[in-house]
Formats: sequence, C-alpha cells, structure tokens
Amino acid sequence: MGRVHGKDLKVFSGNANLKLATDICDAMGKKLGDSEVMMFSDGETSVSINETVRGYDVFVIQPTCSPTNDHLMELLIMIDAFKRASASCITAVVPYFGYARQDIKSKARDPISAKLVANLLTAAGADRILTMDLHAPQIQGFFDIPVDPLRGDTILLPYFKKKFGDDISDVMVVSPDIGAVRRARNFGRKYDMQMAILDKRRPRANVSEVMNIIGDVKGRTVILVDDIIDTAGTICNGAQALMEIGGAKEIYACATHGVLSGPAMDRINASVIDELVLIDTIPLSDDKKSDKIKMLSCAALLAEGIERIFEGLPVSTMFD
Repeated sequence: MGRVHGKDLKVFSGNANLKLATDICDAMGKKLGDSEVMMFSDGETSVSINETVRGYDVFVIQPTCSPTNDHLMELLIMIDAFKRASASCITAVVPYFGYARQDIKSKARDPISAKLVANLLTAAGADRILTMDLHAPQIQGFFDIPVDPLRGDTILLPYFKKKFGDDISDVMVVSPDIGAVRRARNFGRKYDMQMAILDKRRPRANVSEVMNIIGDVKGRTVILVDDIIDTAGTICNGAQALMEIGGAKEIYACATHGVLSGPAMDRINASVIDELVLIDTIPLSDDKKSDKIKMLSCAALLAEGIERIFEGLPVSTMFD
C-alpha cells in the first residue's frame, strides 16, 4: 500500500535562499507559503506560519549556508512549527547541506557533526530530506528517514555541451584531488570525456598544495569538477598547475555549491580560470559577483523532485 498523501502540497522557505524558493514555486505553478522568520533582539529565532498546514504535505526550502547556524536553527524551528500544526508530511529541502564535510573523525576526539545535524533534523520532525550533491554520499546513512540526493551534473553537463557543441569529447575532465575521482568520472562518462587527476596534499585546513598531474592535459581544454568551492584554494592552485605544469589550453571549473568564503573571490578573480560555473543552491551575494562566475538555476530540478516525492514517484529515474 502506497503512502497516504496530504490534501495537497505547500512550499515554505526560511531566509537562506528566498529567490531559489520563489523560482521553485514558479516552476511548479505554486505560491510560496505565507510565513515569517525573524530574529528577536536577543538573537533567538522567531517563526510565524500564517496559513493552515493541517493535513498538507509541507516542503520547507532552506540551504544551511552561511550564517550556517542561524539558517540551521531556522530550519529546525520551522519543521517543529509544521509538525505541531499537524502537517501530514514534512520534507526538508536542503539544497546545500552544511556540516557535510565533518563526516568522519580525522583525528582523535573529533566530532562527527554531519551525523549530529542529521539527528537534529529527524528529532525536529522531518519525514524526509531532499538535497543536492552531498559532499559524502554515505551521509545518507546518517539519517533514519529517506534521503533523496539530486545530482548537479544534470544541470552542469548540458551547459558545457551547449558551450562546446559536438567537440565536448575532446574536452578533458579533471578531478581536483584523489577524493573527487568518482565525481569527475561520473561527470565525464556521458560524453566519454577523458580524465586527469590532481594529486595534492593539504598541510592544514583550507590550504592545499598540488604535487602532481596524473594524465596528459597539454593543449587541452579542461573542466575542473568539484562539489563545493569554499576558499577556492584547491581549484585555483589546481588551475595554475594545469596551465603552468600541464600546459592546458583553456581552463574551466564547475561545482554545485559555491560557498566562496574568505579569500575566495580574490583568488578566483586573479586565477587562470576562464569561467567558474556554479549552481544557485547557495545565493550569490553582490560582493561575490564576478565576470568569471556563471550561475545556473536548480529550481526546475528541485521542483521536479518535490512533485515526484508528493506524487509517490521514484526520484532516481530522473537521472537514468
């Protein structure tokens, strides 16, 4: 017997990415739910839901991007509000899942914060999670509720196919480190693109040093593929090595999540990268806009994921 649907679905949003939430609703032909998420003068989060959700399937859109803790608390409190208001089913739509890089104990006495966040979302009352490109796929196993991860390459690949036309098989995909090899391989598989790997070491957090290039990129157009660009050290150092050591002709880079913290923008603007393509899981503030950055929308993809979940259809077949 299939899941019992609510009366209909309603979509709400916290403050993390209101534009994306509005774009998702536009793609679905829905109106964004009436809610207000504010902060009391002492810093506590205040949530008001201004329409009934009793018996409805509720989807709350909130990437947990910077300020991460504020946006995470907004999401948790909104979920609690919907649960106490008798929503039939609550899906947390978290396009960017913060704390995902804290998924293992790298040294003694490290927390596994990604697991803690999974526990918090479940305890708050979420019935399922819809997200995009988890940094570590095994984070799905941190949850005791269903997790549907959507894939950013379904947005990025068509963009590059349109840019390069039929010659995309002559473009080379580059993994910025050993840990991203599977992602780069999957990215290039559809158009049979060859792959190279950057072998790097990281002396300390947010500092990377390229050691070697595995593969011949000389005279090639390359696409550096990653899931998250944070301080941009990895991607910019990698691009420099590909150009100076490897002899690459043109360098493009892409990622699903543009965190772009600290010195990221200075590094990107000064880099040899011709274009950095990002998806709008995290909003791009005015101070981070650049001629080198191209933003693509994930609204249609997330809208389809939401509709499939509500209708009880498989999400995985979106990527067949």
